[in-house]
Amino acid sequence: MNSEDIEKFLNKKATLAEACVKITFKKRASIFGLFLREPDFKDLKSKNFWRIVPESRLTEYNQSKNVSLARIYCGVEFTRLTPYKETFE
Repeated sequence: MNSEDIEKFLNKKATLAEACVKITFKKRASIFGLFLREPDFKDLKSKNFWRIVPESRLTEYNQSKNVSLARIYCGVEFTRLTPYKETFE
């Protein structure tokens, strides 16, 4: 996916820093994660990279707000983004 499509999805379907998103990749297993806006959102977005906290570390992130718990993913590898709520419907 390109950065414009990802950002459009995040603006319309998912509230950043509040809602998990299911991210489906081309060559790896899907993950649930939280897209982060800080500290370098604009810089990473311009290169189609995204800082995401995986669901397995979400509780720890919510307590500490430690950005180092996030991983950086390349948007080109994304095939689909789905809001967490719609995943189970």
